[in-house]
Amino acid sequence: MKQPLPPTSDPTELLFTSLREHPSIGSLAQTLSSIQTGEAIRYKGVTGSALAVIVAGLHIQETKQPLLIVANDEESAGYLYSDLIQILGRESVLFFPSSYRRHIRYGHTDAGSEVLRSELIARLSLGDCPIIVSHPFALAEGIPNANEVETHVRSLRVGQEVDRQQLRTWFVDEGFTITDYVYQPGEVAFRGSIVDIFAYNAERPIRLDFFDTEIESIRSFDIDTQLSHEKLEEVTLSSNLANMARGGQSLFSFLSQDYTLLFTDYEAALGRITQLYQEEAVLVEGEGFSSTEEMRAKLIALETLPQEIHGHRLILGMLPSGMEATKIVEFATLPQPLFHKNFDLLIEGLKHYKEKGYRVWFLTESIPQAERLREILSDLGEASLMPEPLPLTLHEGFEDADSAMVFLTDHQIFERYHKYRLQSDRIRTGGVSLSLKELKSFTPGDFIVHYDHGIGRFAGLFTQRDGEKQQEVVKIDYRDGAYILVSVHNLRKLSKYRNRDDEPPKLSELGGGAWNRLKERTKKRVKDIARDLIRLYAARRESEGFAFSPDSYLQHELEASFIYEETPDQLKAMEAVKQDMEQPRPMDRLICGDVGFGKTEIAIRAAFKAVADSKQVAVLVPTTILAYQHYRTFSERLKDLPVRVAYFSRAQSAKESKQLLEDLKEGKIDIVVGTHRLVGKNVQFKDLGLLVIDEEQKFGVAVKEKLRSLQVNVDTLTMSATPIPRTLQFSLMGTRDLSNILTPPRNRYPVATEVIRFDPEAIAEAINFELSRNGQVFFVHNRIDDIEGIARMIQQRIPDCRIAVGHGRMNQTELEQLFVSFSQHEFDVLVSTTIVENGIDVSNANTIIIDSAHHFGLSDLHQLRGRVGRSSRKAFCYLITPPMDLLPEASQRRLRAIESYSDLGSGIRIAMQDLDIRGAGNVFGSEQSGFIADLGFDAYHKVFDEAVREVKREEFEELFRDESAELAAEEDCPFESDLYLSLPPDYVPQDSERISLYRELDNLTTEEEVKEFRERLEDRFGRLSSQVEQLILVPILRRWGRSLGVQRIVLRSGVLYFFLPEDPDSPYYQGSLFGQLIAYASFHHRQCRLEESKKGLRMVRFSGISSVGEIITLIRTILGEQA
Repeated sequence: MKQPLPPTSDPTELLFTSLREHPSIGSLAQTLSSIQTGEAIRYKGVTGSALAVIVAGLHIQETKQPLLIVANDEESAGYLYSDLIQILGRESVLFFPSSYRRHIRYGHTDAGSEVLRSELIARLSLGDCPIIVSHPFALAEGIPNANEVETHVRSLRVGQEVDRQQLRTWFVDEGFTITDYVYQPGEVAFRGSIVDIFAYNAERPIRLDFFDTEIESIRSFDIDTQLSHEKLEEVTLSSNLANMARGGQSLFSFLSQDYTLLFTDYEAALGRITQLYQEEAVLVEGEGFSSTEEMRAKLIALETLPQEIHGHRLILGMLPSGMEATKIVEFATLPQPLFHKNFDLLIEGLKHYKEKGYRVWFLTESIPQAERLREILSDLGEASLMPEPLPLTLHEGFEDADSAMVFLTDHQIFERYHKYRLQSDRIRTGGVSLSLKELKSFTPGDFIVHYDHGIGRFAGLFTQRDGEKQQEVVKIDYRDGAYILVSVHNLRKLSKYRNRDDEPPKLSELGGGAWNRLKERTKKRVKDIARDLIRLYAARRESEGFAFSPDSYLQHELEASFIYEETPDQLKAMEAVKQDMEQPRPMDRLICGDVGFGKTEIAIRAAFKAVADSKQVAVLVPTTILAYQHYRTFSERLKDLPVRVAYFSRAQSAKESKQLLEDLKEGKIDIVVGTHRLVGKNVQFKDLGLLVIDEEQKFGVAVKEKLRSLQVNVDTLTMSATPIPRTLQFSLMGTRDLSNILTPPRNRYPVATEVIRFDPEAIAEAINFELSRNGQVFFVHNRIDDIEGIARMIQQRIPDCRIAVGHGRMNQTELEQLFVSFSQHEFDVLVSTTIVENGIDVSNANTIIIDSAHHFGLSDLHQLRGRVGRSSRKAFCYLITPPMDLLPEASQRRLRAIESYSDLGSGIRIAMQDLDIRGAGNVFGSEQSGFIADLGFDAYHKVFDEAVREVKREEFEELFRDESAELAAEEDCPFESDLYLSLPPDYVPQDSERISLYRELDNLTTEEEVKEFRERLEDRFGRLSSQVEQLILVPILRRWGRSLGVQRIVLRSGVLYFFLPEDPDSPYYQGSLFGQLIAYASFHHRQCRLEESKKGLRMVRFSGISSVGEIITLIRTILGEQA
């Protein structure tokens, strides 16, 4: 059993105490308080992240000494900023970036960076004095003069009286855009009592809630959900201060004299600022700067720069020639030793520190990582050497002799990748209002599927009037001018038509039987597939398997050495795999997750767990290139462990293949990777314990049949790059054990994404940059006819570049050999069609250029971009398009979305909508893709779900007895009324938003969900009217109606009807619910009575009912519930 980590006092407070008492930091603070402006202190002996710790100590000892730190470049500044906020928190430290996404000469500003610059200028103008971290290129840009700033900043507080019309005028004058909802800096929205603002100095937008002219509350809110995040008492709002500078002043002169300037290398910093004046602007028509002079006008005045800098006290890491230091402060730090994941070396180091009496900190934000180190040291008999965990991380560990402290970082011990995080990474900008909700929302002209009537076109939201009564309804047009009107209370059967292909569907014919016949045909085929899967699953549950042992210390060591931080989904999936493997029955688990989400790592850990128990592992993949890549990945991860990995290749000679087969049979090979050859008759294992199958759907029927016979007694782990939608996961229970990895990995370098024009020089520059760091480039050009011309263009501009061309007309063997050659760096640039979209993993390729990117869907761009950024290097993705203003709005927003969501998976939910569609087809056979096209994705889901539930209930009742209660499909209880139960247009102005809210409300099933919906509605739109209060009770009414067994509820002119089952022989009439209803009707015979229609339809009629709340109270009373 695991022991908890050793108890300790608050480690952060212990660190702060140590910094307050640090002798060298004390000496630096004392000297700083004694020198004059223009005088300099030099520091020496500082390494790793020690500078951040020293600055933090100075901040603590000197009671918040204002400081501007100038690092050598953006990356150094980013790591220093990241280290400082770990120790001091975000409020005390601000990052001051360049306004530009790349080099200033391209002229492409970055909205997130402009927000950070505006935030700093606004805070300084209000007298705030944070620590500032910056770099030369950022400081070379001018900022507005101090006297300009005041008029462009506005402060508001709770309780303040404000004229909203004047407020609106101020925002318009400051260049804000008035919209319905705010998603990016510079937008403001007025809705009833609510005013939403995304100011340029704010990380999150702000929501003001007014009562008449008084600000009743101020809250920040989340862009994606539009829901409140945090209550605030006051707020300062600014316009785009970063964009106001026209020959403005420098930050050095803007800062008060209290600020001390710290340069890591003074001379280098000034050299870089000066260098910008030698640069020429890159001129592209309609983009960036129109001239080099325009670019230089953005820069500060060089001639006054030294004087402005010397108006402050200075702390210098390197003294420039000709300058003397008033005092030199010596520190005694050394970098963290390199342990190379060798725990014997780590133990030696820990013993050495213990002998010297040093306090050793283990820096990690991950509790599991601290637990892993403790387990490894414990397994090696050195538990007493476990360092004290400190819940923060620094970029580079170090030892400090002055304070007798050592800071060991987890990512350096385990050689994991560590990246800095800037605040701008969290600011969603650039028109990324393209949301998941929007992809599912209805706009006029969209294809819509009604589950009962088929595919139609959404015509809009209309108000239907009947005398004085009115209702909002959705109109759907069908073939031959037919249409239906659907009440906003019954939208559950509507879904947007979604299919993988862009081909428009055919409209259904109302009243014809074709739609129902199609659903039945689909259901029959799904039942056949489900039946086979359940039988295999049941056979495996009954068969005897091998129970693997619990994890060994080598397993802990392997897992701790993973260079990325695991996501919660990944850890959950791994835990499920281990539990399956340790059971005495064979595992059959399917792991789904997007490219780069860590499926292979799970397979590697499972494989090692099997090998640790002397079992063999077969890794089956669909292509030779994938086999080679998996072989390399497995070999690299397991190179320090006693494991032999091999793979089958077409390039192997007959002699080599024969030897491989013999070694496999004799047990000399632990893990073998290969294609369908692995299931051939001549392949024999000594003791196969685990079968890993990657992309099973890509194998033919014959291979699948062989696998089926092999799988019954062997643990099987299947991986798919396409997710199984959550809506299908419950119905799949009992057919396969499933793990979905939906969380994108953290701490992985974002792929810097930029939309550019087709410019041969810019393309050559991007390729040359990658080649200069010995990297490789993908160039995606999706037209085979002129693909050779692209290769020639690159060759002409970069004669030494080794270029290969690949496309779908090449034969499979030739293509696979090309990919292997590229992965072995025999070529520098691969010019190809989208055949690189799946399965090509070349960690050395960190630039991808996508030609005619506007022709690709969002998920295609996402997957193509996923080809790069798979190593510890920064990666680049260039999207070549015509000028943005010539593209349709949808294409512009799609490109802006992919450009702004640069982190792998940060906008993944959008792309996953398409991947869901692929996933359903892939996992259950390509034939299902045809049904998806005919029915639309969501209707297919519903048919699929019904089919699997029916098979379980009708044919495998014993096997799924525990699920029977949940498997009983809940019938809906529709509600019709002449009450005006709608969202008024003056409350929610946009039709599309009202429909979205109606659909969300219609899908709620519990009172808790309705309560949360009510809170969200009030948060976003203000107080609810009595009409809206009644509207949001409808889902609760439908639930109570189902509880009473009612088929349909109708309220018209104060008369309420409960429609009961039509079949007089229905078991309902012999049940207790009907008995309770009859008992109530008998006792209240003046108010209600049982009636039959001409069709034999039975109903109970109640009089004197005027609201939804009254109906709910009535049903609860009938059921004996407390109202």
